[in-house]
Amino acid sequence: MNMKTVLILLILALATIFALVCVLLTRGRAPSTCQHQSPEQEDTDGGRSLVFADLTPEEMVQVVRYLQGNLGVQLVDASRAKPSDNCIASVDVQVPAKAAVLQFLDGGGARPPREALAVLYFGNQPDPNVTEYVVGPLPTPRYHRDVTVQKYGGKVPYHRRPVTSKEYVDINALIRQELRKAPRFLAACCESDGTDLAILTTAPRGFKSGDRATWFVLFHDVAGTGYYLSPVGLEVLVEHRDLNVSRWRLLHVFYNGRYFANTRDLEDEFVANLLEVVRIEKPQVEAVLGSMRPRHPPGSPGPLQHEPQGPRYSVRDNCVTYQDWSITFGMNPNSGPRLFNIRYRGERIVYELSLQEALALYGSNCPGGMSTRYLDGSFGIGRFAYELVRGLDCPYTATYVHRHYLAESETPKTNQNSLCIFEHDAALPLRRHFSDSQSLYYGGLRKNTLVIRAVSTLINYDYIWDFMFHGSGAVEVRVHATGYISSSFLHGQGTDYGNRVGPHTLGTMHLHHIHYKVDLDVAGQLNSVETQDMGYELVKDPWSMQNTIERPYLRRKRLEREDEAAFPLNASMPRYLSFASPRPNKWGHPRSYRIQISSSAGEHLPASSPMERSISWGRYQLAITRRKEEEPSSTSIYNQNDPWTPTVAFTDFINNETITSQDLVAWISVGFLHVPHAEDVPNTVTVGNGVGFFLRPYNYFDEDPSVDSPDSVYFSSKQDVGVCGTTPLACLPPTAACAPQLPPFHYGGFLNL
Repeated sequence: MNMKTVLILLILALATIFALVCVLLTRGRAPSTCQHQSPEQEDTDGGRSLVFADLTPEEMVQVVRYLQGNLGVQLVDASRAKPSDNCIASVDVQVPAKAAVLQFLDGGGARPPREALAVLYFGNQPDPNVTEYVVGPLPTPRYHRDVTVQKYGGKVPYHRRPVTSKEYVDINALIRQELRKAPRFLAACCESDGTDLAILTTAPRGFKSGDRATWFVLFHDVAGTGYYLSPVGLEVLVEHRDLNVSRWRLLHVFYNGRYFANTRDLEDEFVANLLEVVRIEKPQVEAVLGSMRPRHPPGSPGPLQHEPQGPRYSVRDNCVTYQDWSITFGMNPNSGPRLFNIRYRGERIVYELSLQEALALYGSNCPGGMSTRYLDGSFGIGRFAYELVRGLDCPYTATYVHRHYLAESETPKTNQNSLCIFEHDAALPLRRHFSDSQSLYYGGLRKNTLVIRAVSTLINYDYIWDFMFHGSGAVEVRVHATGYISSSFLHGQGTDYGNRVGPHTLGTMHLHHIHYKVDLDVAGQLNSVETQDMGYELVKDPWSMQNTIERPYLRRKRLEREDEAAFPLNASMPRYLSFASPRPNKWGHPRSYRIQISSSAGEHLPASSPMERSISWGRYQLAITRRKEEEPSSTSIYNQNDPWTPTVAFTDFINNETITSQDLVAWISVGFLHVPHAEDVPNTVTVGNGVGFFLRPYNYFDEDPSVDSPDSVYFSSKQDVGVCGTTPLACLPPTAACAPQLPPFHYGGFLNL
């Protein structure tokens, strides 16, 4: 063996020893921590998105101080105000007029003045009313102007005001006072003295304009569980219209299918043994219907979203950018999430995309259930969007954003971490193809989307609001319903109105209707509405004239007027409906965005109902109108308590104006009929209970824009697919070998309750 061979063997031996030492040293060592990289996206917004920004707590404080010092009346904090007091009900941003905003964003114009919208209840006046003021400029207000008549055509009567928390407190005190008049009945029926019963409101509150009489349903209340599944069969009707709380009274009492004038009559009937009582034991914590406490110890953790190099989106102020997307986000305390100035590749597609209303309409053979038509905007869809639970409501590593509001108080409140933003891997290809003929190759792209999410808890229900942005240029809007069903006491023919889900619990049928406003600006403000659908034509075969063939063909139509573009709920509508620009794409077709609705809505309230006009937006699955500054919303918070004379009636927006080459708005209704069943206990699950719509590019581009995605994958049969340079999938093992940086778990969502 010569010296050269010995030297080579020695070098190989040393290399082997070194490799073994490295393995031994690293065995059991935790992977390195992921190093985050900032997204390679330039800040093209320059703070201009702040023209839409929600008010800061400091701005809210300044508005309150200004109103206290400049209205010339005494204002009582709404948290303790009586109906006969004056108070500030809410303060929110007044979004500037669209023309002024676009002049600022696109035309180099001045930034519009920043203003607030303040809602005040004037109970201490000869003519009690609700008044709305625009206050500005912020941050240091110097003026206010009454816009009530301009917005609504007249004063807002005082009885239309939403019920405040203080009003509910006073009503509950009255109910408990009246329950003390039936002690033996309560002990027999419910093992209760009345103080441990939960009281749930219904709405609306009467049968005609001016009424303010509400049915309240009583339930067994067990700490730590949802009382909504434990009705005791007792309901009371409270008259609370009078501005003097001492004059409020019970009008009726309902129990187990019978009506009584008051609780004393109920007690007398019981004592005289003339009342059939269903004895319900007070539920125990460990056996209560609807408990959400885990029944088993935790198992191994499930999959965790992993961002090896950090998030690929960027959030600055109220603007998020992701790949080719730019979105401005906010939260209306009443109507909930709202997005503005949605751009793709620098072009505005949507000026405003906002939730308008959520209706829950119930059926039952109990008075509370049968009369319930909740309009959740009146309660506060945005206000009750509480803190999200990291790792469950949203991915653990999502970006969480605080939201601020001022309602029923002179002090702003903050719902911490109540809006989340994250990139979602749908575990589904956005597009793909495996070629097994001619040339052999694979090409594809993962379906990754940016998600903006909030969750509103509206009494018993939890609504998950999602806004998703796809690499294909499509926008997806979706809502899922979960939480507790509402229920009635099971008696008589109760199963005509739902299913039995407990010993004495009827899961009452109801429908969910959700309404959205979509102000599309497709390649400019001026758009038209075009539809396409299919038909069959019977033709002779050109190559065999003795035979015929049924040939599909495309029916194209341009809708000229609003009446043509108002499609009744559950009626057939064209399968393709688009907002079309006068500008063509490369192939000569109008650049367009298609509206595609996914819904299974129940039947709308009959038009003969005296309250139908207040929810007349629900007549239509889609209605397209000309955009008007004086028609900012399809409903009003005042419609809930006076649906018989609605402050805003959406059907008035549709007056057959031309919709050709105009600035247009699409008003979209989605929903579903829910007949509760055993599997809705303890909670309704989100599976199968999601509805929504898409905004999809339709000849807007010259090709699918996702072809430019750096996430695209392509390899052929002739390539070494295990090489990182061939496909990014081969780069994952070394790239994702780091440990994610997870912040400590924390939750503060109970702080503002």
